[in-house]
Amino acid sequence: MNKDLKRATDYDDLPLILDVSHIQQIMGISKVSAYALVYSEGFPLIRRGRLIKVSKRAFFEWLEGGEVACSHE
Repeated sequence: MNKDLKRATDYDDLPLILDVSHIQQIMGISKVSAYALVYSEGFPLIRRGRLIKVSKRAFFEWLEGGEVACSHE
């Protein structure tokens, strides 16, 4: 895991633009689950070619909204 991610202990420590490894670390989930999450409906994904990014603010607003998709339906 990226050394910078281990230092991110609160909101202000995170970069303005998050990637999948940030989402994985914040949520405490596997890499596969993090990718499934970012591709779920309603997730505030920013995609530029193969790059997958999300605004820190948009991610936490989405997270506070409780819009977590369940893949077991």
